[in-house]
Amino acid sequence: MKILFVTHYFDPEPLLAGMPFAKELINLGHEVQVLTGFPHYPGGKIYEGYKLRVFQREIMDGVKINRCWVYPSHDRSSIRRFITYTSLSFTSALFGPFTVDKADVAFVYSPPATIWLPAASIRLWRRIPFVYNIQDMWPDALASSAMVKNFIALKFAYKVCRYFYRKADRIVAQSNGFKKILIERGIPEERIDVIYNWCDDTKIKPVDYDENMARKLGMYGRFNILFAGGMGKGQALISIIEAANLVKDEMPKVQFVFLGSGVEKGLLENRVKELNLNNVKFLKRCPPSEVGKYMSLAQVMLVHLKDNLIHEITVPSKIQAYMNIGKPILIGAIGDAADLVVRAGAGIKCQPENPVEIAQAVRTLYNMQAEHLRAMGHTGKEYYDRELSLKVGARRYEEVFFKTIEQFRK
Repeated sequence: MKILFVTHYFDPEPLLAGMPFAKELINLGHEVQVLTGFPHYPGGKIYEGYKLRVFQREIMDGVKINRCWVYPSHDRSSIRRFITYTSLSFTSALFGPFTVDKADVAFVYSPPATIWLPAASIRLWRRIPFVYNIQDMWPDALASSAMVKNFIALKFAYKVCRYFYRKADRIVAQSNGFKKILIERGIPEERIDVIYNWCDDTKIKPVDYDENMARKLGMYGRFNILFAGGMGKGQALISIIEAANLVKDEMPKVQFVFLGSGVEKGLLENRVKELNLNNVKFLKRCPPSEVGKYMSLAQVMLVHLKDNLIHEITVPSKIQAYMNIGKPILIGAIGDAADLVVRAGAGIKCQPENPVEIAQAVRTLYNMQAEHLRAMGHTGKEYYDRELSLKVGARRYEEVFFKTIEQFRK
């Protein structure tokens, strides 16, 4: 079949369902093209080698990519972020129907929810049904991140997003919690599929332990608990800093390592200085292809989410990455994410935003035999390969695409 990706972000921007997913669908015998914007995420500036234009077409690894104008921004300003989202949605809705090749089905990757607009425009003008993939439940995610605080604006966004969801031919949700909320909001259950995310296992994969690297980074001889990814409000990582303060004397070998960047990183660094902690280390963000090297130096991988409804139903993709490299996981979360880790036998959970409980979970892992930790990581890896890998996910999406085309043609 011929598949059209409609997405706000695409390679060379980091995206879970980007080029690796496209290539896997091509390996299954399908044709793929893309409608997207000019690459600017996460820095908010157009990538080197690109020049902002109204429209541009390029071929990347055999995939035709149609790029439309976007206002590039990705800072803490909710107004600029909104302009970024809507600018691409309007330009791709305007140009998309007349620039993309004929396709059998469109795969629409959200967030932002506004990416629905070009998909709907293409459906209207080109008669291409679309599968709406929901990674963040809008407007709940907007309220949770405090991106939108005005009650009237949120109420309006709620109605708009519900309209978007109802008008999709099919919806793929990233967790059962998402599916439950969609049903509560009037989406027929038979139009919703649940497909868990995967990680880019072409880049994030197990590598051998590098002692020289460990010594250079100050991770040699320590019990390293590594967090890798964005440090935003949704991760509520200040609780991890407070837990580090609780265990610093009792378990001096334990070290919390934060790899990445984010709007909350400065706050975390300041709190570490205030507490004069020597068991917390911050490392700069690195390319996805390098993350596995850092993960190989850790004994335990860390996931922590703010204790609220939206994070109760969200499964961050770093869980799949951690499973894929075969490392045990400490997850401070409730709901779908924690249930997945426990069900896979890949780690232990604790109450989020509770430094005392986090410290107790660290204590439990630290006191485990090394063989037990390795076995936990191995179990998680087996579960990932069997249930969550890119190959498994692509097959499941293939089934959804065929189902969507069949229903549309009836």
